[in-house]
Amino acid sequence: MNLPFFIAKRIYSDQGDKRKVSRPAIRIATLGVGIGLAVMIVTVAVVLGFQHTIRDKVVGFGSHIQVQNILTFNSTDRYPVCFNDSMMQVLKGLKGVRHVERYAITQGILKTDEDFLGVLFKGVGPEYDMTFLKQHLVEGEIPVFSDTTSTNKLLISRMIADKLRLSVGDKVFAYFIDESVRTRRYTISGIYQTNMTRFDETLCITDLYAAVKINGWEKDQVSGAELLVNDFEQLQVTEDEVIEKVNRSTDPYEQTLSSQTIYEAYPQVFTWLELLDINVWIILALMVCVAGFTMISGLLIIILERTQMIGVLKAIGARNKTIRHTFLWFAAFIIGQGLLLGNILGIGIILLQRTTGLITLDPQTYYVSEVPMEINIPLFILLNIATLLISIFVLIAPSFLISHIHPAKSMRYE
Repeated sequence: MNLPFFIAKRIYSDQGDKRKVSRPAIRIATLGVGIGLAVMIVTVAVVLGFQHTIRDKVVGFGSHIQVQNILTFNSTDRYPVCFNDSMMQVLKGLKGVRHVERYAITQGILKTDEDFLGVLFKGVGPEYDMTFLKQHLVEGEIPVFSDTTSTNKLLISRMIADKLRLSVGDKVFAYFIDESVRTRRYTISGIYQTNMTRFDETLCITDLYAAVKINGWEKDQVSGAELLVNDFEQLQVTEDEVIEKVNRSTDPYEQTLSSQTIYEAYPQVFTWLELLDINVWIILALMVCVAGFTMISGLLIIILERTQMIGVLKAIGARNKTIRHTFLWFAAFIIGQGLLLGNILGIGIILLQRTTGLITLDPQTYYVSEVPMEINIPLFILLNIATLLISIFVLIAPSFLISHIHPAKSMRYE
């Protein structure tokens, strides 16, 4: 039988005198561990949810990898590149690539009777993955965009619709100014809202055919191709494959191809998201310190209150090591109860937020209307294990106070 474990279990289950100082100390230590773990779980859930939500929104507009004319990366102007059937097959055959879609960008002005607004028109074809836009569609429907004809349908953001006072079904004129002024009349088919201001305030979706024609390009020329990968964690591996087989190759018009990942296309956004990791580590460290200090103070109080018991155990031949292990087991029981409380509290808050959206945010500042929380069971288990091990580790030094307790003096201790 494990004697320290047996004695610790009896001490922990002994309710004894309710006036004992150790009872409140145990409750405080349990609450300290529980609240600390709950805060850590919620913090990790919020940061993961926030990072993945923002990342998915940026990817929804820009894909994982963009293949364009190399001149486009070094200029504010748009240069065309040819993506014929053979090149599309090459891109689709790359290892790790899940989907390939063409797009064309052009600039123009939307004008109503009362106002006007400069916007970007992104032309997309029938192969374009509309999953992201469907998730954020708030009014109307997403039309089937074409690469062979112009449907004169336009998908705009809620921000653009509010500025120009447009609704689904309204007609709006678009002006494209180059060497001459060209006019097109569009019908608003749908309105989306992602709360990503940098995209929502300027981006409209239309036919690939219309954007190519407005730019004056050949039928098989576009601004580029967007690649969606199977595994975001393997993005760089897939990018290396693109670099090896596609970059620096030329199209039939002698234009050179190059590529960039979503990290390179929007470095400010991802740098900002990476800074959140620093905040997480600071909060985790603080919460572990809180749990550790409450456990240390609780253990010292328990040792002082059990001085007579320690003296008796020493008198009957128990070693300091055995007694120290007894109190460490006792601390482990307290920590275990605190971890259970922390998991219930932390995961409960996450589930409440995910089902009700109780805690809201300003979407203009945070890009989301409510706090996103993500459940990551392996990471939560790791937090539990780390909290348990660190809390017990910091108690090893205070437990050596037992070796300074003498049996003769402890018998008379009150």
